[in-house]
Amino acid sequence: MTDEFYMQRCIQLALLGKGSVAPNPLVGAVLVHEGRIIGEGYHQIYGQAHAEVNCVNSVQEADKHLIPKSTLYVSLEPCSHFGKTPPCTNLIIDNKIPSVVIGSVDINSAVSGKGIERLKNAGVSVKTGICEKECIQLNKRFFTSLAKNRPYIILKWAQSENGMIAKTGERTAISNTYTNLEAHRWRSEEDAILVGHHTAVTDNPQLTNRYWGDKQPVRVMLCTQLPAEDFRMYYEPGKTIIFNTEANKESGNKQFIKVGRENYLNEGLQRLHEERIQSVLVEGGSYTLQQFINGGLWDECRIITAGGLVITDGVKAPALNKGELLKEEQIRSDRIEYYGNPYNQFVVTD
Repeated sequence: MTDEFYMQRCIQLALLGKGSVAPNPLVGAVLVHEGRIIGEGYHQIYGQAHAEVNCVNSVQEADKHLIPKSTLYVSLEPCSHFGKTPPCTNLIIDNKIPSVVIGSVDINSAVSGKGIERLKNAGVSVKTGICEKECIQLNKRFFTSLAKNRPYIILKWAQSENGMIAKTGERTAISNTYTNLEAHRWRSEEDAILVGHHTAVTDNPQLTNRYWGDKQPVRVMLCTQLPAEDFRMYYEPGKTIIFNTEANKESGNKQFIKVGRENYLNEGLQRLHEERIQSVLVEGGSYTLQQFINGGLWDECRIITAGGLVITDGVKAPALNKGELLKEEQIRSDRIEYYGNPYNQFVVTD
């Protein structure tokens, strides 16, 4: 087996933590002795053991004597600082693991290169850059948050075949049952879900994940004035953040955050970053989505088109410019197109 084979296994394992480890990165680790995997692990829950720890702990008693003769593969540079858990470099050195293969370097200033340097200084053989592009893509949310001081932004909307996202002034069901299930899975994977005030008034959505486990995104609403309405989202589990231009206050699970009118979106995203929200799924409406597009404040866009559905008196879907098509898929009558922003270095578009 090749280094690439074992690194791909690290990536597979890391993805099992999706939706559960933010604001930490997704990380997978594999311990290999003479072509045989003797240990596997991934970062499962924020604040708990890292991938390297779970990997070493998974080694069977009969194989523990092989640890000092094995190679550790890990998708991201091992940490060398104390956070919620001890440094993983200490674990590697203490277990006398002689060789480490790393997918991508961690750009976090607390780690960046320091983990590799510490391992080398302890006599550990270190190889880097194996499946690097895939490992960076794995942690596009984490890297974007660090590099841009804002969450990773995914735009999402459903539209009719003739490019309408709703009937004028009405809550409108567009995508089919199976695509709706997929959309709820997306909600389970992101830290927050965002809509504008007009969508909240028209649709009165719950903004929850109802089909994929218990994790709920933070709900975010963009308003100008303090909203007078009593929305369903206020009564769902977890927190609702309401950005407005009038006041800061808290009431129950509702947090009202005042932002300026001139730099509304950027300031709101900065505040979400300060709240350690690493990714946001923006679901509407058309005006809000277009603001993100016009401001270049997006990293991915997922457009669902309902085949055969035509809306005559409707609201036009946003216009996406300069996106690169990443992939397409068909779910029954619905087509989903995934676009990446070519100006975000952490979205792989080829």
